[in-house]
Amino acid sequence: MTTDHQDTDTTILDTDVLVVGAGPAGLMLATELRLGGAEVVVVDQRPGPTTESRASTLHARTMEILDSRGLLDELGTPPCEPRGHFGGVPLDLRLPSSHPGQWKVAQTRTEELLQRRAAELGAVLRRRHQLLSLTAEDGVEAEAIGPYGPVRIRARYLVGCDGEDSTVRRLVRAPFPGRDAARELLRADVSGVEVADRRFQRLEHGLAIAATREGVTRVMVHEFGRPAAERGGAEPDFAEVTDVWKRVTGEDISQGTPLWVNAFGDANRQLAHYRHGRVLFAGDAAHRQMPSGGQALNLGVQDAFNLGWKLAAVVRGSAGEDLLDTYHSERHTVGRQVLANIRAQVELLLGGPEVEPARALLTELVALDGVRQHLAGMISGLGIRYDVEGPEIHSDEHPLLGRRLPDAWLEPAEGGARRRTTELLRTGRGLLLSLDGDGAPALRATAAPWSDRVAFVADRPAAGGPLPAGQTLLVRPDGYVAWAGSGPAGLARALTRWFGTLAADD
Repeated sequence: MTTDHQDTDTTILDTDVLVVGAGPAGLMLATELRLGGAEVVVVDQRPGPTTESRASTLHARTMEILDSRGLLDELGTPPCEPRGHFGGVPLDLRLPSSHPGQWKVAQTRTEELLQRRAAELGAVLRRRHQLLSLTAEDGVEAEAIGPYGPVRIRARYLVGCDGEDSTVRRLVRAPFPGRDAARELLRADVSGVEVADRRFQRLEHGLAIAATREGVTRVMVHEFGRPAAERGGAEPDFAEVTDVWKRVTGEDISQGTPLWVNAFGDANRQLAHYRHGRVLFAGDAAHRQMPSGGQALNLGVQDAFNLGWKLAAVVRGSAGEDLLDTYHSERHTVGRQVLANIRAQVELLLGGPEVEPARALLTELVALDGVRQHLAGMISGLGIRYDVEGPEIHSDEHPLLGRRLPDAWLEPAEGGARRRTTELLRTGRGLLLSLDGDGAPALRATAAPWSDRVAFVADRPAAGGPLPAGQTLLVRPDGYVAWAGSGPAGLARALTRWFGTLAADD
């Protein structure tokens, strides 16, 4: 367990995993680590969840993740918008999902939700703590300064979830290739102004966006040809926003009251490696991108959801360290694809008249359902497919292999009320789901040595649903199908690959 004691004037903390950063990625990671049985300490410089009006969109895959951990009841039913965009071109995001579309949830609310769950599960959160140094050899030792003095934290692993200007990344000197911002959008939340709502309105001199909710108007503006300013970490003045807004739209919003002002550029960088020995990275610490389409927060939460159960298994000793390498291979690939689609969107959004032919062509293409589904799958996270088999594992060809287990109704073989597949993931364990409903004795026997980590369920899929009868699916704790078959061939190898060879208590 995490221990806390004093050594002269220094507080000493011993734990399994130190998470630096209590944003959505760091808090999601803390909940998954605790669910997997790892002790975790989270440190963050801020006094509490963000109060700034930053990311406000949860995409379908993130909503499914929250549902799979039983968090949506507390979140309630936020507003849902079925339409998004790709580079400002309207895009219908509705794909088969329990939560299609994009859901409007303030980042403050998301952080409060995840912080409460992390605390309920026993994560230790230290606010107002600034990381000063770290060393990582046989373990990790970090120095931080808190409100009551210096703190030394000893951990087996450290995960940097501390944002695009990551201190962990700087201390590790992790290569972060890519490009700096050349263009930017200015953004402000303003009260006391009346301007028409605009959805990616391209005018002669620039791009203008405006939306009013509950008396607060968010404006975003880019002036064509205007380079990103050198700000040194400072935010723009409201006067700069009003000047650019007036040049682009001809409207004067200077009489309004600014509630929040910032700028975000089109920097596009990704860590060469998400793992550096005992130090790993997730969220904006691992990749820096313009938040086009509301993808940044969602990408970070999904990084954490992929990493948490794997790192917990390694800490418990039920899996080898090679499991952590799959975190890099899976999420670096996804990150690279997201950064590529964001670069394309930036050109379509912030380019001048020269991009109009490309925009016109894309507008025609998204009317084709195959194109729409492909783009919506990228934006929503529903299109992810991992390479889960590896060179030694070959299961029956199945359309769900490497993809998320769909939300579907199941009929229990032994009677009782119907249940959703999502409910079976609530514990954070793996799942061996036999869809023939007879208990599949050979499959159950094969999986028995892993029963402490993998639940066996024999149900029948409800008629008309997305799950085929007569097959068995091995589902990882993050909800992705790692093996599919109608018999036990290959199952033991898949269980070993994803769930190790030792009992969790050994």
